Amino acid sequence: MDKNSCACLEGGYAACLCGVAKSVKGRPVLRGVSLSVKFGEIHVLAGLNGAGKTTSLRVLVGLLSRDSGEARVLGVDPWGGGFERVKGEVGYLPEDASVYERLTGMENILFYARLYSGWRDVEELVENAVFYSGLSREDLARRAGGYSKGMKRRLLLGITLMSKPRLVVLDEPTSGVDPIASNRIKKILRGLSREGRAILVTTHDLALAEEIADRVTIIHGGSTVASGPPYRLVEEYCGETLEDAFVNIVTGGGC
Repeated sequence: MDKNSCACLEGGYAACLCGVAKSVKGRPVLRGVSLSVKFGEIHVLAGLNGAGKTTSLRVLVGLLSRDSGEARVLGVDPWGGGFERVKGEVGYLPEDASVYERLTGMENILFYARLYSGWRDVEELVENAVFYSGLSREDLARRAGGYSKGMKRRLLLGITLMSKPRLVVLDEPTSGVDPIASNRIKKILRGLSREGRAILVTTHDLALAEEIADRVTIIHGGSTVASGPPYRLVEEYCGETLEDAFVNIVTGGGC
């Protein structure tokens, strides 16, 4: 496991979980998840369905309380008094997020831009959202209910990134998008990391994780079981690819 997983509580990291446990309706979902996200990196959280990836993100951004363990977001506890002052610097896109289907794409963007207008220029926010979505002006003039799943996902990504948050948390951002849109999203994430922003992404696509991640944390059965740069995980767990290493980690196979 990454030795910095709990050292991040000392500061200097964008976000971290340290030994977090969480039960939902009496069922343990997280049994000891630790991860740390640095500024200027893309960090991928990987695991099988039901491993606890989405629950980990929800705990991190303060949507769920934790039963035990520690969490920090931009230096503060997401359930502490200081979170109000930093939450505007966090962009979170859930996998199950939806658009307002009766509104056009641009009306969706304007709705959210006006929510931020107290501290940012609406025009700037709109321009950012249009750029990050990659949707054409013609597309944005149409009702979002007529969009494909991939187009809806791109619109939501643009809205999530419109304020250029310091910490970007994305749950399956390439789910349902075509290869061209997926390629654009990868370039956007790399650009954000080069700007010094912290990116935390969940994905089922281990090839994508190996391509874009600076570090990968793997959780299994609600616990962190491995963490490190993709190349190191491949070497340590005797795989030819990150996917091989992942299978060896969660099945106990390998060397």
